[in-house]
Amino acid sequence: MAIGRVSEFKKGLQGGISIAIGYMPIALTFGLIAKTTGLTLGETLMMSLLVFAGAAQYISLSLLAQGIGMVEIVLTTFIVNIRHFLMSASLNEKAEDDTPGKRMLYSFGITDETFSVAATQPGTVSTGYMFGLTLISYSSWVVFSGVGFLIGAGLPKTLQESMSIALYAMFIGLLVPSMKKSIKVVYLAALAASFNTVFTLAGLMSTGWAIVSATLLSAIIVEAVEAMKPGKKVDDRE
Repeated sequence: MAIGRVSEFKKGLQGGISIAIGYMPIALTFGLIAKTTGLTLGETLMMSLLVFAGAAQYISLSLLAQGIGMVEIVLTTFIVNIRHFLMSASLNEKAEDDTPGKRMLYSFGITDETFSVAATQPGTVSTGYMFGLTLISYSSWVVFSGVGFLIGAGLPKTLQESMSIALYAMFIGLLVPSMKKSIKVVYLAALAASFNTVFTLAGLMSTGWAIVSATLLSAIIVEAVEAMKPGKKVDDRE
């Protein structure tokens, strides 16, 4: 029985190698930008250890750089990662029965990439496989976040300061592929940007709350419009 668990763990490690390699440049960039944003090495590593969410961590850096409050940062990252409820619920149906403690432990490592790999596995996904898959992905993200920070610390001061533009370039890099796949993402991004601009320039709320409100409002509007489409109703009847 123990041999079988080890075998499943190794399969998970093998399945996560490509994810770990893919995380390397993103984590390096995160660590580099975290250094230029003003975080310490310990804070950078703790964020990767406790949050482990690429887009959310980049957004957090941006909000921290703007001096946004803790509550707004938590709410914004929660909204960004709310899709994890759906991914976890879906994966729960595919995972083997095990103790709640073990499921909670490996569920922390569920990301878009680990979910995709696990969801495409034939049959039931074992606990050992999930631990191997999430461990190698998680380790890559944390380790290379630290490596990126150390690389940033070794750069000339002028270059460190100029690296702040990389944060915005990363956001564009995250957004454009999604916009190419779905026109809904284009509408969502345009609406959120418009609402945020209005809320901020009109002085209706602080920058942090403007981001939270704009994100929620645009998501609600886009989904409401999507639900009211005639084709959507026909599909539901089928």
